[in-house]
Amino acid sequence: MSVSDQIALQLPYLRRYARALTGSQQSGDTYVRATLEAALADTELRSSIARSRAALYGAFTRIWTTGHVEGELGSDLADNRHEQAAQARLSTIAPTHRQALLLNTVEEFSREDTAAILDVTPDAVDALIGQAIAEIEGESATRVLIIEDEPLISMQLESLVSDVGHTVVGTAATRTQALEMFEREPAGLVLADIQLADGSSGIDAVEDLLKFGDVPVIFITAYPERLLTGERPEPTYLVTKPFKEATVRAAISQALFFGSSKPLG
Repeated sequence: MSVSDQIALQLPYLRRYARALTGSQQSGDTYVRATLEAALADTELRSSIARSRAALYGAFTRIWTTGHVEGELGSDLADNRHEQAAQARLSTIAPTHRQALLLNTVEEFSREDTAAILDVTPDAVDALIGQAIAEIEGESATRVLIIEDEPLISMQLESLVSDVGHTVVGTAATRTQALEMFEREPAGLVLADIQLADGSSGIDAVEDLLKFGDVPVIFITAYPERLLTGERPEPTYLVTKPFKEATVRAAISQALFFGSSKPLG
């Protein structure tokens, strides 16, 4: 496999990480683009990225840490109050803490790989993750709607949501059920599968719900690459099936932390 093919294989997931880290698809993609440009200009960097997924994330981290790309986003931020709010919230959480949590839970890097990406020790990674959870789990409890057609997964999500202090207002297996439940009991957070029981789409269901007002949404799917194409605004929070409970918990914390709703463009 060529270097470009190896990078292309990881690109959707790096974009997911960048979006969750920055709170914005546009900002995240800007940093990813800068990372790729750096790889094109540096043969040694390109070779290391080809050998290791962690090296790609490490290169991204070095560029994101410098913050030099941010100037390119100034005019857009000024016109996007949603994104401004996300960036304001981000400024209250130590960046390294947030990175460690996302790398370990969402991107599923080992302690050792996370440590290499952040240039810290594995023991430091544990401490950083603990600090991140403590910083972002101070959110008020909310009401959660689960849109999922597989009963066992639905039960698992319901248990997880309840364990972290939230209330499940209902579980829907179809687009119609989701709309009826949300009209009856509006939720402050939605967890949604993409393919539903009657062949309807979780994406369409979420679009219906968002007509009633802003609500944070986390998509949970076995096919994340279908939503990570870069061809349209993408969900800010996307969890891959089969999921780890820690991954969903981190996504919930991030979604409530940002207080965001519709995908950031």
